[in-house]
Amino acid sequence: MTQGTHTDPRSIRKWSPRLRELSAFVVVGALCSVLDVGLFQLLYVHVGLGAVTAKMVSTLVSMTAAYFAHRNWSFNHRAQTGIRREYSLFLVINGVTLALGLAVVAVARYPLGQDGALVLQLANVASIGLGTVIRYASYRTWVFPAEPAAEHRDPVD
Repeated sequence: MTQGTHTDPRSIRKWSPRLRELSAFVVVGALCSVLDVGLFQLLYVHVGLGAVTAKMVSTLVSMTAAYFAHRNWSFNHRAQTGIRREYSLFLVINGVTLALGLAVVAVARYPLGQDGALVLQLANVASIGLGTVIRYASYRTWVFPAEPAAEHRDPVD
């Protein structure tokens, strides 16, 4: 075979953990999104909580479930540097990506003057995609780093 026409087994081994990690990340995200929507529906429609309270509770529950699923499945092969530290960073990253998503939709709606449901939903979907990329990169870099920092080795924290 000529060079470049076959797959180097070393590159497959190198990408295999990343593909497993990314696949788990997507599965966790999808399941936690279903949890968020279902719990919101339950709390708002059947329990009678206000919409904002129901959304806050459903988001906190689904985000906490996502954290533990990522810690114990998606990124379990990476450093575990303490629940307090990791969860705090997880909250900040999710807060930043939530604010970014709100900003994208707000810019489409107000400065750009768009009020059509399709345009706003496209802005929403774009913000979700952007937030997903940012969360994945941020989790790998800061929340579940490749190597534990010397001062953060205690996994219980």
